[in-house]
Amino acid sequence: MPNPTSRRGSPLLLLPIALIVAALAALFAWVGGWFGHHDLTPQKMMNFAETSGKQAAGFRRAHSKGVCFAGTFTPAPDAAKLSKARAFAQPSIDVIGRFSAASNNPYAPDGASPVRGMAVQLKTDDGQEWRIAMNSFPFFAASTPQAFQAMNEAGKPDPATGKPDPEKMKAVLAANPEIAAFQAWAKTAPKSDSLGNTRFNGVNAFRLTDAQGADRMVRWSMRPRLPFVALTPEQLKAADPDFLIADLDRRLAAGPLLWDLVVQIAAPGDPITDPSKAWPDTRPEATIGTLAIKHAEPQATGPCRDLNFDPLIVPNGIAGSDDPVLRARSAAYSVSFNRREREISEGKSAYPVNQNGSAR
Repeated sequence: MPNPTSRRGSPLLLLPIALIVAALAALFAWVGGWFGHHDLTPQKMMNFAETSGKQAAGFRRAHSKGVCFAGTFTPAPDAAKLSKARAFAQPSIDVIGRFSAASNNPYAPDGASPVRGMAVQLKTDDGQEWRIAMNSFPFFAASTPQAFQAMNEAGKPDPATGKPDPEKMKAVLAANPEIAAFQAWAKTAPKSDSLGNTRFNGVNAFRLTDAQGADRMVRWSMRPRLPFVALTPEQLKAADPDFLIADLDRRLAAGPLLWDLVVQIAAPGDPITDPSKAWPDTRPEATIGTLAIKHAEPQATGPCRDLNFDPLIVPNGIAGSDDPVLRARSAAYSVSFNRREREISEGKSAYPVNQNGSAR
């Protein structure tokens, strides 16, 4: 998850979109079965993703660059009215999480894309887990995994020209017009100057069930207490490749960073299974808790490295919707996790190693 001055339609202008698409490509594949009516297996889709950017062994297939964090989640007083999940009744919960950049290159510069990611694991005192995976984009690139794959295929450069075939993308946009909205966002979205002031959105819908059995469909987001600040072109040009992690360390040295977990509640007729469509801002919202991040450490040795932040790992009182993109995310995370864990166990990991032999 570059802002060069160039003519409309040039490869340089399209680079931010290409980076985002390449980074997201590994997120969506089914564990079993065929994908649509194409001769496309999950393995083939993951292989395609691995050829985008600079994939490194042992790292995640998307959002490879990241940093672990630890902190606490405190539920809001009225959160239990929306869901019977234990996370909203326990006074405080220790959390493990991860910030990430939208690239499958673990050494990509932090300013390459406007997309940042946040993932969180909450484990309550009764042993239930809730894993949340969010990104800074306000809606997803496509309405279905099939459309997303078609977009990726159309964006692949032609070996003869080194550029994507514009006619292929034109055909994809004609069949899936929602993709144009994401492309427009990617071209213009400002890049935050800190992870601490970035809003992270869960673009998929989930079902909250309260103690009386009433259901509500929601989308959630982590909203920072710090005001958003965009990088200026001058700052972006001069930025260190790892400036977001360095900034995170500096801010945490001064105290915890806070986000409010807010749910937007769907109204009848809102698109529950289409993550490419944002719900109207007029929908009711409720703050259901506060995340306090207190500590960060490198992912090579941190507790987040070996966690699969599967968004369908949810506690009693929360359930995933029938959104096919949500289901595909869960499956893809499993494929990515298994591949990188195998590489690590076989000693093929590309994680940097200190002179004493320990990973850093």
